[in-house]
Amino acid sequence: MGEAMLNLPNILTLSRILLVIVFTIVLAVGGEVSPFINEVSGGWFSPISTTACIALWAFVVGAITDFLDGYIARKYNLVTNFGKLMDPLADKILVSAAFIYLTYAGICPFWITTIIIFREFLVTGLRQLAVEQGQVIAADRYGKWKTVFQLVYCIACMVQLAYGGNLPEPLRSLSIGLGGEILRTASLWLSLLLTVGSGLNYCIQSRHLIH
Repeated sequence: MGEAMLNLPNILTLSRILLVIVFTIVLAVGGEVSPFINEVSGGWFSPISTTACIALWAFVVGAITDFLDGYIARKYNLVTNFGKLMDPLADKILVSAAFIYLTYAGICPFWITTIIIFREFLVTGLRQLAVEQGQVIAADRYGKWKTVFQLVYCIACMVQLAYGGNLPEPLRSLSIGLGGEILRTASLWLSLLLTVGSGLNYCIQSRHLIH
């Protein structure tokens, strides 16, 4: 039991939770984060905010572990009950923390963050209800794409907060000015639409569980 729980995918999942803790502590003690800065004020990858820079890379590494733990678990047949429980939970904590941060920084509208977090709680509840009745609600493709666009939006915003215009091309064009605005706006609205759509899809799939 202990050996199974400590396999590589589960270690990656636990590391993602630890990274969320780092993410949260850094932002809690680091003070205010400056609004978007477009001007170049230093060399390439010179952070304009150390706090935002640490938060960014904690989030990026956490997002990478999100991909790796599921991939390794499926490829090498290392799926465990612990992983089934903690992997999606760690994903939701990571994304929720990022959206709360971006709302606090005045970037993401409060109502969008509320919808995204509500959807995560709703789907978690529906899946738990299904498990209690001996059934499984499979992840849909809309939910997977929702996660992709959420990560793109969060990373694009945090790169801008961390580095401003201190980036080489083409990253600079994707971070500041019209290019950055289009990337952030498009990924935010696509993630919102997919969040609502996948949430409704889960509700339809699980409607027979509620009686």
